[in-house]
Amino acid sequence: MLEISNNNELPVIPNKRYFTIGEVSDLCQVKPHVLRYWEQEFPDLKPVKRRGNRRYYQRHDVVLIRQIRGLLYQEGYTIGGARQYLAGDTIKDDNTQSQQMMRQLRNELEDVLRILRT
Repeated sequence: MLEISNNNELPVIPNKRYFTIGEVSDLCQVKPHVLRYWEQEFPDLKPVKRRGNRRYYQRHDVVLIRQIRGLLYQEGYTIGGARQYLAGDTIKDDNTQSQQMMRQLRNELEDVLRILRT
């Protein structure tokens, strides 16, 4: 799902522990109200809620949102179909997260290399 061909237009996930709903909206190119709706539809998507019911997403939440986005917008799944796909896709999900992290690490190393060359 998160192969380069599907989500190459999305920005790299910064190395942070928590993200606000606005940051996740920008990182995943999904509006905040859609993220709140997906929380109701996908049981694995549970951001931490703090004072004032503010949501704080972690890296694994962002990766999951990108996977959901790919299923719905690029693969053509319905919400129910995407939910079923994710429920039976635990091994592939771990592999997808590893691929995303490796891609991000590669991008960061290329940035460092560009800086060192200048």
